[in-house]
Amino acid sequence: MRILITGAAGFLGSHLCQMLINKGHHVVGMDNFITGDPQNLAHLAGNEHFSFIRHDVSNFIFVPGKLDAVMHFASPASPNINSPYGYPNLPIQTMKAGALGTHNALGLAKANNAKFLLASTSEIYGDPLEHPQKETYWGHVDPTGPRSMYDEAKRFAEALTTSYNQYHGVDTRIVRIFNTFGPRMRLDDGRVIPNFIQQALRGEPLTIYGEGTQTRSFCYVSDLIEGIYRLLMSDEHTPVNIGNPVEMSMLELAESINDTTNNSAGIIFKENMRLGNDPERRRPDITKAKKILDWEPKINLKEALQLTIPYFKEKLSKL
Repeated sequence: MRILITGAAGFLGSHLCQMLINKGHHVVGMDNFITGDPQNLAHLAGNEHFSFIRHDVSNFIFVPGKLDAVMHFASPASPNINSPYGYPNLPIQTMKAGALGTHNALGLAKANNAKFLLASTSEIYGDPLEHPQKETYWGHVDPTGPRSMYDEAKRFAEALTTSYNQYHGVDTRIVRIFNTFGPRMRLDDGRVIPNFIQQALRGEPLTIYGEGTQTRSFCYVSDLIEGIYRLLMSDEHTPVNIGNPVEMSMLELAESINDTTNNSAGIIFKENMRLGNDPERRRPDITKAKKILDWEPKINLKEALQLTIPYFKEKLSKL
């Protein structure tokens, strides 16, 4: 297939490009580099199965030639309020990527009679009152809160994608991505695993905000990308959770990272300074993915950390 990936220079987009090329597809990458990193695609330069278009998806999208699939991954995704790449500091761009970008990408898929896959997020569930979260859960979201530019952009994108499927007959899929990590994440991503790994590699105590009881479920990037590919190749039009159902507290995660990096500096607790409305618990119910896609994650946390830490070590050595 010939596949367009918007947000191709991002963490997930770049891994998706590589996996699709490995499977024999031709990939057209698209990014405007607001948050994407050109270095994430540098290894694909000169690859005959890869081409690239620099473009902002909130503007009309034109790609010469026939496309068989459009995968819309373009959006700021980091919650880091201290980074210029964090969506709290790019609120309008985030909303435009989710609204106008999704509309333009869907229009391109419709014009090509191509498959369309939307990268949605577990953030559409907000701070969930249901645990674990099934795809049938409607969510508990503040539409004007500090995370609303990201959460509501994705919720709108899901509604628009569903409308294009039902009204125009576009062959759509929606993946709800839960916490994922691995190489090519930004050092200033702001999420907990990059933060902890950097502190550990510097020999610093790991900082936990609050009491460390808040939980997450962490999926390694290759597992996630495989699940997304299986969804693309399926006939499922309704949302599907892709993530790791193994839940752990921030305290357990910190102890695991200190153990893996042999960091003896320990842990310190600070007053909660996280972005407001941060969910206390997050864990996917992946029953649907198991049944429809025959998918579940294979790589455990320890293995995933061992695959990720060398990347951060190299990035830190270049600072």
